Amino acid sequence: MSEEIKEFSFENEEYRQTYWHTCSHIMAQAVKRLWPEVKLAIGPAIKEGWYYDMDAPFAFTPEHMAEIEAEMRKICKEKLKLERFELPRAEAIQFMKEKGEPYKVELIEDLPEDAHISFYKQGEFTDLCAGPHLDSTGRVKGNAIKLLACNAAYWRGDSNRETLQRIYGIAFPKKEELDAYLERIEEAKRRDHRKLGKELGLFAFRDEAPGFPFYLPKGMVLKNTLIDYWRQVHKKWNYVEISTPQIMKRTLWETSGHWDHYKDNMYTTVIDGEDFAIKPMNCPGSILVYELEPHSYRDLPLRYGELGLVHRHELSGALHGMFRVRCFTQDDAHILLAKDQIKDEVIRIARLFDEVYSLFGLPYKIELSTMPEDHIGTREDWEKAENALADAITSIGKEYVVNPGDGAFYGPKLDFHIQDSLGRTWQCGTIQLDYQLPGRFDLEYTTSDGGKDVPVMIHRVVFGSIERFIGIITEHFAGAFPAWLAPVQVKILPVTDRALDYAKDLSDALDGQGFRVEVDDRNEKIGKKIREATLEKVPYMIVVGDRDMENKTVSVRTRAGEDLGAMSLEDFTAKLKEVVDSKVLQ
Repeated sequence: MSEEIKEFSFENEEYRQTYWHTCSHIMAQAVKRLWPEVKLAIGPAIKEGWYYDMDAPFAFTPEHMAEIEAEMRKICKEKLKLERFELPRAEAIQFMKEKGEPYKVELIEDLPEDAHISFYKQGEFTDLCAGPHLDSTGRVKGNAIKLLACNAAYWRGDSNRETLQRIYGIAFPKKEELDAYLERIEEAKRRDHRKLGKELGLFAFRDEAPGFPFYLPKGMVLKNTLIDYWRQVHKKWNYVEISTPQIMKRTLWETSGHWDHYKDNMYTTVIDGEDFAIKPMNCPGSILVYELEPHSYRDLPLRYGELGLVHRHELSGALHGMFRVRCFTQDDAHILLAKDQIKDEVIRIARLFDEVYSLFGLPYKIELSTMPEDHIGTREDWEKAENALADAITSIGKEYVVNPGDGAFYGPKLDFHIQDSLGRTWQCGTIQLDYQLPGRFDLEYTTSDGGKDVPVMIHRVVFGSIERFIGIITEHFAGAFPAWLAPVQVKILPVTDRALDYAKDLSDALDGQGFRVEVDDRNEKIGKKIREATLEKVPYMIVVGDRDMENKTVSVRTRAGEDLGAMSLEDFTAKLKEVVDSKVLQ
């Protein structure tokens, strides 16, 4: 594809956003044609598509949305030219007052006195807008437009202001692309971890504890299997595991800087007249462990791993299944090291991440997040830290993009964005380089020449949190976890009651070898048992009937519907052991 074509394709993000922004104006024009009494607020392009906030004297229904889509298609066929013009602030205010658009008037009134305000006109419709836009409504393919949803939204995000209706839309240059997008949306709904978590008996949420997950028995198996794997990997990479208290004094959080920078997200309590906080992060605990004894350069890097339970006060509107909870297990590690060890250690961590994400079939991209406005430490320290992270990643052939101003308040970070089977990205792993906290706590180590120096601290997580990672992989695998991770690895399905004792013997034998197995001993037809075990996404089903009992065999099926035929229990367990031990994706 030539550069000229790319400039006007969805591969070009700027063009894509311009296209969607133009669609928002087309949608607003369609609404005003159909219902002139509707007042317009704002209508930006977003990451996927656009929305427009509107004040209507009625609630938009699916029938209204269909009417809007039809009118949008007409506007596209009319090939209306989009023309930009400017007005001085006072004239712009008067212009919008005459049109009866109070929200637009308020937006203009917030601009400086000497501002020249830009508008875009298309046919009879004019909207306040900074642009840019396509040159004609005919550039938008009317048959590739879809309005997706309508939700409530506060004007300017203020719960004390007017409640508006926000209509979301999406569009593509070709109908085939829209159809593919809508199918991905439907597939995402089928894979929704909240739905699958309930159907598969993994976890639940209750009104009595909003934002605090309840793990069910099968969910605990999944969680503990992930944790067992985490421990194996971290032992291999020379981490030592610690556990630190969940509640610690306010003075600790003041020293760490969390009290000044994070207290609105912290739960607090009073014990014996003193202020305490429930930890939102594990790092200060690792620092206190380091302080317990003197250290020399020979001890470094010192790698503390902690599966720490943390609590954060998230707004109720931000809670979302396992993706955003108020209590979660963070798979933390805090590494104390000398400055000249940074590059080698970041390389080690990146390789650990690569090992873990590859196991789950999760490709990833890396972002370098730099100094935010709200930070501690000098710009010189920040630049050194940012350069150290960039140098380490490029030295092992990895690429990264810069995410300006999004570092933690104490240091820059490398964020690892994994991609799931639907092409969605999730920020999970992070490597945060911290020159600040060790100094704030007066940490030191003895150097090779007998002097003293302050160590650097690396904060890092692989999963991000156990809860969020469970949500991600539940959707990534659509609940069909690899055999090593599946809460139930084998389900034994006796054809008749005559096979119940044989099924129980098989179950005991498999359980004795460490496999997770269940017997469906209900008096149901075998077809129903197979269907239900398939819906439960159990990797292997053993169907046992009279012939299997006579021949001392098992008839094996997979959840994908493959019939592996009859075999001895020894052959099946050998196959299952190989699949589980190798942790293959199947």
